Amino acid sequence: MESLKSQKGLTRRQLLSNATAIGASFVVGTTFIAAPNAAWAVETSVLKPETYATLVQMARDIYPHDKVGDEFYVIAVKGYDTEDSSAAIEAGIDALNAAAQGRGFDSYLGTGWERDRVDILRSMEDSPFFQTVRGGLVTGLYNQKAVWPIFGYEGSSFEFGGYIDRGFNDINWL
Repeated sequence: MESLKSQKGLTRRQLLSNATAIGASFVVGTTFIAAPNAAWAVETSVLKPETYATLVQMARDIYPHDKVGDEFYVIAVKGYDTEDSSAAIEAGIDALNAAAQGRGFDSYLGTGWERDRVDILRSMEDSPFFQTVRGGLVTGLYNQKAVWPIFGYEGSSFEFGGYIDRGFNDINWL
């Protein structure tokens, strides 16, 4: 059996020791971001890891759900990590960081309180960048089948004859 030292690649410890913490939510390396508890990680293709981490925090602040884990937000913004959208996203995150700095914070991720981050987002809500990200999150986040049970959505009822006899009147949260 091959020893761990002779295997190629980095160990988890080496990987995390080469990374830096950004904000309270992410560990950022040269081409990846990860949760500090290593429950999830994503490799970036085009976007800088700091940009991607900021985008994930922005997504969580736009559509906050305490019961929805960061990994779902990571998946929701993955579509912005492309050659086509990277320039606009990088510029938008730069503007977001500049807005945070204008309020005395070092960056959007460095803004510790959710209320302060929401105020920064509200100052940018009419920008094309904000509207693009917000609009993309509607489908990027809520079309993930793994998220549906968190909200109590059972999925399509068409194949079962529709909703009229299958949960139409069982709403208990109104």
